Amino acid sequence: MKERIGMRVAVAGGTGLLGRYVVEELVAGGQEPVVLSRSKGLDLLVGGAGLDAALDGVEAVVDVSNVTTMGARKSVAFFDTVGRNLLDAGARAGVRHHVVLSIVGIDRVGLGYYQGKLRQEAVVREGSVPWTVLRATQFHEFAGQTLDRVPSPLAVVPRMRTQPVAAREVAQHLVRLATGPAQGMAPDLAGPRVEQLVDMVRRLLRARHERRLVVPVRMPGAVGAGMAGDGLLPVAGETGETGARGVQTYDEWLAELVEQRRFARGG
Repeated sequence: MKERIGMRVAVAGGTGLLGRYVVEELVAGGQEPVVLSRSKGLDLLVGGAGLDAALDGVEAVVDVSNVTTMGARKSVAFFDTVGRNLLDAGARAGVRHHVVLSIVGIDRVGLGYYQGKLRQEAVVREGSVPWTVLRATQFHEFAGQTLDRVPSPLAVVPRMRTQPVAAREVAQHLVRLATGPAQGMAPDLAGPRVEQLVDMVRRLLRARHERRLVVPVRMPGAVGAGMAGDGLLPVAGETGETGARGVQTYDEWLAELVEQRRFARGG
């Protein structure tokens, strides 16, 4: 029988974009990941005995689960339910650290989806398991997600300032947090450079060799002002700390994407 080395760490949403990176980083660091996802037979919205069994022997949980919606009702319902199910099962299993990925600026920009992330943070704070919440900025992939949300000849893109970060670097940061002591609210994590989302989308279209008309729009009211301004950018904490900064720029990520596509086409 092979002896287990390192911590047993559960990854909620471990088959998604970020979750796969978290699993890879855990394996590379000698930890034992336990993937919690519907494709693995676990519905996090249901919980129950299957979740209890999956968390047996788990020392830390990394929650990067997600729901595709812009609406507050669906987002709040999802993150509240999944958060409570994970925390309750974790408490029964003796989990010592619960780590959640959140988003920079959700307390300053009132998007419906962000209301769910705020509820998730509140549920974690109210739970009995020691916790860490990491707020990160949007990933480099966010531009593509914005494009693909409405496939059409027009690309309607909100005016938004962001400081995009590589998803793999976020995963590395989450693993470091999960294998250490609980911190409560960790310093924000952001990328190395502030970008305009509209410009990111245009550069991505060129890299994809796609011809679509980019139509910048400003969201109405305070939400639009926050997105177009500094609402989604990291700020210094009470003691002046600015949090960690990623290394890979958006343009470097784009170049990597182009190279991967060229390789997939056989040169």
